[in-house]
Amino acid sequence: MRIVIVDDNPTNVLVLKRLIEQKLSGHETISFTSPVEALTWCEQEESDLILLDYMMPEVNGLTFIQRFRAMRENREVPIIMITADSDKNIRYQALEVGANDFLNKPIDQLELVARVNNSLALRRGQKQLRNRAEWLGNEIKKATATIKAQEREALIMLSKAAEFRDPETGAHIDRMSHYSQLIAANLGMSVKDQEMILDAAPMHDIGKVGTPDAILLKPGKLSVEEFAIMKEHATYGHAILKDSDSPLLQIAANIALCHHEKFNGLGYPRGLKGEGIPLFARIVAVADVFDALTSERPYKSAWEMERAVKLLEDEKGHHFDPQCVEAFLQDRDAILRIKERHQDEPEGAILEHPLCSDDAN
Repeated sequence: MRIVIVDDNPTNVLVLKRLIEQKLSGHETISFTSPVEALTWCEQEESDLILLDYMMPEVNGLTFIQRFRAMRENREVPIIMITADSDKNIRYQALEVGANDFLNKPIDQLELVARVNNSLALRRGQKQLRNRAEWLGNEIKKATATIKAQEREALIMLSKAAEFRDPETGAHIDRMSHYSQLIAANLGMSVKDQEMILDAAPMHDIGKVGTPDAILLKPGKLSVEEFAIMKEHATYGHAILKDSDSPLLQIAANIALCHHEKFNGLGYPRGLKGEGIPLFARIVAVADVFDALTSERPYKSAWEMERAVKLLEDEKGHHFDPQCVEAFLQDRDAILRIKERHQDEPEGAILEHPLCSDDAN
């Protein structure tokens, strides 16, 4: 362990250094005759015990302790102050500012060995406790990461279940999730919330597992009655996810329920308006519609990006939250990178069909 000796008298330093090396082998001693130099060293290096004289020029022992304890890493390092036996008031002050023990002048060898051993035992216990806490912290992080990975895996599997019944592709899910994360980032949301929406957004249409094939896969425009049934997928998705205790699945449930709400209150299923719509759902609404418009499907051609951008701009304050639209469009290059990175598999002939999103009905 590292024992730091601080005394402005070179003879005292030499005596202490030799006593420690002779009586307490196996430890490293670092000595300073300048308390200022010692403090500078302590800012950069780890110490395990400080042997400190009181009477020193520039910085006395009390001031040294105060500055030393102000360093976050040195708040628990044991300090033994060396004082004259009559310095009772100094001892009281030293205890108040953070000294742990004292040695009397002249130094008794047996007392030195006992007090240094006790202080090093204290330091050893501190380090073991710190290491144990770090180990436990790492184990908790590993366990938490495992749980999160399992949650993500469950979300992906559920998303794929919906995807098998929906003509939209898995690449659509990837793109709109990353678009959602981009919007969250540009809105200044925390990294944690950005990751949440990236993982939860794929579940936005999970409720379509409850939509009849005749409606979900219909190639033409839905009738009013059929569209009423289609709209139920929002409540189905919420019902599937809402009973989980997982914060991630709770967010996914709200997204599934509210991503078809419109900023002007004319959406479904509840007719929520403005900021009454959960923010994550407002974000996903922009990402989902933009990708639906700019994606090619067996029943429609993809819109040019500028045409889709114009629709988003035109629908600010009507369909979409204006802030979410602005946050999305402030980084066109990032949008293109996401689109290029997550491309659809080649499909068959493109047929004319009404607007791809079920919102178009």
